[in-house]
Amino acid sequence: MDKITLTGVTAVGHHGVFDFERRDGQPFVVDAVLHLDFSRAAVSDDVLDTAHYGEVAERIRGWITGEPVNLIEALAVRIAEDVLRSFAVAAVDITVHKPKAPIEVDFGDVSVTVHRVRA
Repeated sequence: MDKITLTGVTAVGHHGVFDFERRDGQPFVVDAVLHLDFSRAAVSDDVLDTAHYGEVAERIRGWITGEPVNLIEALAVRIAEDVLRSFAVAAVDITVHKPKAPIEVDFGDVSVTVHRVRA
């Protein structure tokens, strides 16, 4: 299976379990790996025969800036399911990073990753 990797889609969202996270917002970063077969696109050389990564990035940004959820796990699953519904991919890996998570110790990043396969 071939892959398109899209990393670092960043926007401010209002996700989190604490009131101040919902009120103030914070940056979220999403990485996506789209698993699909490039055979048709390689022959046609047409963007319609692949997953348009620009459109994927816009949809991801919409989820980040959209309706708040408590957990980044929920956000990751919603993005993955949307990508599967909206694009001709066989599977998708979505990683949601929350680099400014309200953790009381020094840390570099916190992230969750989900893998979903077309049924």
